[in-house]
Amino acid sequence: MEVVTLPDGREKERLILPGRTHPTTKYLLAAVAVSFLPTSVVAEDVPAPPPEIAELVESCASCHGEAGVPVQEDAPIIWGQENYYMYVQLRDIQAGRRASELMKPVVEGLDKPTLKALTAYFSSLKWPALGFATPESDFAVAESAAVAGQCAQCHLGAWTGNSRVPRLAGQNVHYLEKTMLDYKYNRRKNAPDLAVLFRDVADDAIGSLARYAAGK
Repeated sequence: MEVVTLPDGREKERLILPGRTHPTTKYLLAAVAVSFLPTSVVAEDVPAPPPEIAELVESCASCHGEAGVPVQEDAPIIWGQENYYMYVQLRDIQAGRRASELMKPVVEGLDKPTLKALTAYFSSLKWPALGFATPESDFAVAESAAVAGQCAQCHLGAWTGNSRVPRLAGQNVHYLEKTMLDYKYNRRKNAPDLAVLFRDVADDAIGSLARYAAGK
């Protein structure tokens, strides 16, 4: 554990995970970033997590953000994400079916009840609005790719997901593009059907699709 000073002057103990540090400057950068976001992004009346996962929730904020707005550029929004989807992803990381050097040390020693408590908590929170606007130039390419890939068949019409299918609408655009490219180039291996789906999609079209989803 270490004691860090948050941007509002409060001091908190933070869980230190193997091979990782949590410098105070990260909180300062996050505070600056959040200050420029719409007020709808900033969390209000956020329920406290169960005591048994409180320290883990604290550590999650260093990448995923204390107000649900990712601090790390390619980190996904997890506030309000589908519960079962997140649980399956954490289990896949534990089992090595999904590679993540960052997440592996976080989850490798956690039991199923703890994982379920974490995903239940984060899924119960309000999805933050990042305010990303899809460029007009992306719409035609993205909509064509979405129809060809039948995205709405799994992610639903509004792309908000369902159970083990994640919400894409309003997700961090950098995370979306990286994830789609990882599927295409077989760097992410826990969804072979998506690897096949993206295999023949041009990188530029994947970028347009990511920006289209992020702007929904």
